[in-house]
Amino acid sequence: MKRQIIGTERTLLGFLILCAMVVLASCGASTAGNEMTQAPAPEVNFIQATAANTTFESKYPGIIEGSINVDVRPQVTGYLEAIYVKEGDFVTKGQPLFKINDKLLSEQVNNAAAALKSAQAAQTKASIELENLKPLVQEKVESGVQLRTAQVSYDAATADVERARAELGTAKINAAFSLIQAPVSGYIGRIPNRIGNLVGPADAAPLTALSEINSVLVYFSMSEADYLEMMKSKSSNGIANTAELIMADGTRYAHKGTIEMASGNIDRTTGSIAMKAVFANPDKLLRSGGAARVVLTRSVSSAITIPMECVRDLQDKYFIYTLGDSNKVAMQLITVGGKKGNRFLVKEGVNAGDKIAITGTELLSDGAPVKPQMVADSTGL
Repeated sequence: MKRQIIGTERTLLGFLILCAMVVLASCGASTAGNEMTQAPAPEVNFIQATAANTTFESKYPGIIEGSINVDVRPQVTGYLEAIYVKEGDFVTKGQPLFKINDKLLSEQVNNAAAALKSAQAAQTKASIELENLKPLVQEKVESGVQLRTAQVSYDAATADVERARAELGTAKINAAFSLIQAPVSGYIGRIPNRIGNLVGPADAAPLTALSEINSVLVYFSMSEADYLEMMKSKSSNGIANTAELIMADGTRYAHKGTIEMASGNIDRTTGSIAMKAVFANPDKLLRSGGAARVVLTRSVSSAITIPMECVRDLQDKYFIYTLGDSNKVAMQLITVGGKKGNRFLVKEGVNAGDKIAITGTELLSDGAPVKPQMVADSTGL
């Protein structure tokens, strides 16, 4: 019985040893298979970052306004009787635009004129009484009190004449306001009212708007950092003070403009400052209310620029792959300060001499091995 138990133990031990050898053999085969199927390091082209003096562009969305923008509003209340212009017309200063029915205003003029005549008659009567009393007072027929009373009456009548004359002048001015003329030369905007509408000074909407567009102002905002960079980069040739314009159709405007301050302060809530660009508009191509992009060109010394194809945009952040030790790539966060053509200006994250991947970046990952190939930067500025 004892021998039978010992034999069974030996058989079980042998079986366990055999199983262990099979497992080790399978693991070794799997490891060898993995080594045989592991993909080789990809070949990736790299360029070397260099620093050079250059210029680059920054674009800012802007709104176009005429150099003069005027809301045309009625100064008296009445029914609109005539409209002499159409929307989009060019008018000159003093040209009639609208006519308000002036019957009531004309009657006010007539009433004021009649009141003036009445006041003048009362003044004449007071003057006659005053002149009649003077010799009587000198001869002591009448007392001095009566003379002074007559003088006061004459002064009051004279004041009434002046008041009536002022009221007549006001009535005439109001009557003249019934004809609304162009305060400046420019282009007519929208005309929301029609003949027969009751209009007045308290209306929310103006009768129309006039815009003088021989030159236009394009208002835009830039960050405080961009503003400081622009001020620092001003040079004797005025490059930092010159602006270009990209119109709504994507084409560049033919005339260059100049930059001016639109506000002396930085907005605390947005951290930006309001600016404006002034452009000549001889062909009247730009119109008030339009949208455009202001393009500022700045000069930068010792700037590092890289092709856009080197950069990956992930959640509004920019990354590149640089070549590190042991031919492994490192994912590097960069800060972009502008662009020109197909290149980015790098403010932070790249140093001169860094080797940057330019091909196959979509297949790379941080720490991945590569077979680097150095190539010339053919997209250099």
